[in-house]
Amino acid sequence: MSEPIGVGEAVQALRDELLSAATAGAASDVQFEVGPIELEFAVTLTREATARVGLGRVLSAVVSAGASGKVAKEDVHHVKLVLTPRDRTGNPLLISNTAPPETGPLDSSYGR
Repeated sequence: MSEPIGVGEAVQALRDELLSAATAGAASDVQFEVGPIELEFAVTLTREATARVGLGRVLSAVVSAGASGKVAKEDVHHVKLVLTPRDRTGNPLLISNTAPPETGPLDSSYGR
């Protein structure tokens, strides 16, 4: 069974993916503004109660016997986070080209 992922790890993975996309899009002429991102998590909370019954200390050296039982109650809660990515200056995060596009002179064949 795989290890559960915490909210902090999920947000860090999202941050890494957005930065990777921004870096990969640096050579593109098309810009995308990243809007609000919604993450939804299912959180399971478990409450356990354990009861244990055993023989007294005097008899436990000679005879070992006991019974135990465990009762668990699980509740699943859904948590929704809405994140709006921003760069270090507080502006909306852009996945784009940071350099202006290269243009050349137009000639008579343009648009044909």
